[in-house]
Amino acid sequence: MSRRLRLLIAAIGIAALAWLLFAALERALSLAQRFMSLPEGVRWLIGGLLAVIVALGAAAAVWLLRPRKPRAPIVAPDRASLESRIAALRESDADVEELRSELGELDHRRASGSIYLAVFGEISTGKSKLIAALVPGSTPMSDVRGGTTREVAHYEGDAPSGEHWTVADVPGSAEADGDERERMARDEALRAHAVLYVCAGDITRTQAGELRWLGDFGKPLLLVVNKADQWTESEREQLIARLRERSEGIPDAIIAVSAGGEESFTRHLADGSSEDVRRTRRADLGALPDALRRILAPGAAALEGQRENAVLAGLHERTSEKEATWRAVEAERIVRRYARRAIVGAMAAVAPGTDLVIQGALAAGLVRALAALYGVRVTDVEIESLLRQARLTLRTGTSVVLAVAGNALKAFPGLGTLGGGVLHAFAYALIFDSLGRALAASLAERQSLDQADAGARMRDLLGDTGASRLRRLADLTGEALRDR
Repeated sequence: MSRRLRLLIAAIGIAALAWLLFAALERALSLAQRFMSLPEGVRWLIGGLLAVIVALGAAAAVWLLRPRKPRAPIVAPDRASLESRIAALRESDADVEELRSELGELDHRRASGSIYLAVFGEISTGKSKLIAALVPGSTPMSDVRGGTTREVAHYEGDAPSGEHWTVADVPGSAEADGDERERMARDEALRAHAVLYVCAGDITRTQAGELRWLGDFGKPLLLVVNKADQWTESEREQLIARLRERSEGIPDAIIAVSAGGEESFTRHLADGSSEDVRRTRRADLGALPDALRRILAPGAAALEGQRENAVLAGLHERTSEKEATWRAVEAERIVRRYARRAIVGAMAAVAPGTDLVIQGALAAGLVRALAALYGVRVTDVEIESLLRQARLTLRTGTSVVLAVAGNALKAFPGLGTLGGGVLHAFAYALIFDSLGRALAASLAERQSLDQADAGARMRDLLGDTGASRLRRLADLTGEALRDR
């Protein structure tokens, strides 16, 4: 484009902008004149509304533009309480050796005095090659199945700060059927004093979630963009700017590197032929050594508190999972025990349909046992209120309960003659199973006795006609009656 044409376009643009400004000014003066012609009361009303709108807009702008507060790190429970919970699980015959060994590894690493660095990220981002450049002499093998590392590998050497360090190469995330390896990678990241999160370009939503998870523990974290030699300088700057925005300020620094390794390409020769060539690319770590020196400068002892907090937080989560699994198994056992007692007691009860919860003491015992299992304190008044609601639910749904019981006994013969006593016994099995399972699920989720929630869950279970559930209750009824 010639200089004269550029000047002409600029002149037209300036003229158009001036025209728009004059038009806006004219419109503003017209509105002001009309506003002043209004009655004084109306002017005050409109002025007040405009002031409120401006104030709300200013408040919204301040809220949106305010500096974001750093995410508060996760605070783990103290070690003594964790050890107490693990001991309780062990007394309950739960498998807790993995949890106990994690505490042992925590003590071992503290005693070693070495700095532990974990290299974390998705598969095929070049983590192993980066470690080979950080710790010369290591030769991790590549796996053509999609990812390099299948287990955690440790490499020892000297950190840029001069201290001894151990660098962990962990399995890559986002691998098909790799849940166990991803869990292994996350556990190793928790055990480290600092983490390098490696990506090979812009991060996905999943990667951003992993960064937030790592950042929640407050330990030193660097975001390393590998394979940076495939972009121009301008493209690298744009990528880092985008990563800085998407990572929400979680990493201590974002650094572009080229970990090196081998590359393959086809070379075309002058005679028209071609050949496949493999060559080694030189590693260029850029500012990474300086960044590592900066974040590891406090030393292993000073960084130990954050590392221990992260490990204990991970242990807290895994212990909670073990406790939830144990409680679910124990709740199943409690419900089955009380349903069996209800079946036996039902044979001496009145005819079916009069009152399906006449065994109030037995139902109250079920509620107390489940509440004690989940550590929820309940009063007699709360128990009576829950059972009153259950009775009301059953009275309005008696026909449904008896219909389900009758159809189940027809579908699963073997309980003897289909008489009123057997029908009543199966109805009690269905009622106590529904009440117990509903209450256990509500207590596990809400950690309190929520009568409305438990009642809604019970109504749904009373109408559940799944074949496997009815078969289980039929077998339980037949077993209880035969033993009786």
